[in-house]
Amino acid sequence: MPAPRTPRRWKPVALATAAVLVGLMTPALTASPAAATTTAYDSTYYKDAIGKSGTALKSSLHTIIKNQRTISYSAVWEALKVTDQDPNNSGNVILLYSGISRSKSLNGGNVGNWNREHVWAQSHGSIGTSNGPGTDLHHLRPEDVQVNSIRGNLDFDLGGSSFTNSGGSLVDADSFQPRSAVRGDVARMILYMTVRYEGDDAWADLEPNDRVNNGSNPLHGRLSVLKAWNEQDPPDAFEERRNELIHGTYQGNRNPFIDHPEWVEAIW
Repeated sequence: MPAPRTPRRWKPVALATAAVLVGLMTPALTASPAAATTTAYDSTYYKDAIGKSGTALKSSLHTIIKNQRTISYSAVWEALKVTDQDPNNSGNVILLYSGISRSKSLNGGNVGNWNREHVWAQSHGSIGTSNGPGTDLHHLRPEDVQVNSIRGNLDFDLGGSSFTNSGGSLVDADSFQPRSAVRGDVARMILYMTVRYEGDDAWADLEPNDRVNNGSNPLHGRLSVLKAWNEQDPPDAFEERRNELIHGTYQGNRNPFIDHPEWVEAIW
């Protein structure tokens, strides 16, 4: 039997507050490396990746996580009602950027509804909504229709202005900054996509870079900011539960950066 997984901690309010303050400084200089972790999957699922770093680790993780089941875009609706269920209200889902708890039944495309947000923007590499990256639950989350539209296909960076139902998220002309409690989640979702989709199947080779305004290129930024967010906002119980459900119930693969956030620095 694999060794018991080391328990993780919830993200405390103090950490989220600190992340806001730290985010005002240069992220690449303020983030400290994530502490090494041990999971029950290290001796089985991740056995070929343990001990590696750099391109060797990235390649090994790609080989591990590319073996997945795909679901249709219509099936994503019901899956998100399970993966993003409000732990305090089983009839609701938690919206990613706004943090609002909204009824599961209010999924759709109208004002007041929630829809399927592609954290890796669809236009970056033209991933669309076809089975594959366009329906990969590891980067799809519920979000308010209007908030989703405001985020659009913007890259992630620091700064901006608030907006209705922002929950603390900010937007400016060329970037979007999620609320502090999910910045690490966003970083780990983006970096998962860059490891899973390496251009050796029908999809584009997705990669991170340290820029905004990436448009239709298969790139997403900014890497230095995402790395800092990964350090400042470690995985919590909600994020870990999603990873388990996607692995066990839907796709059969895992987001390795939720299990091992220190692998972000080990690769990049």
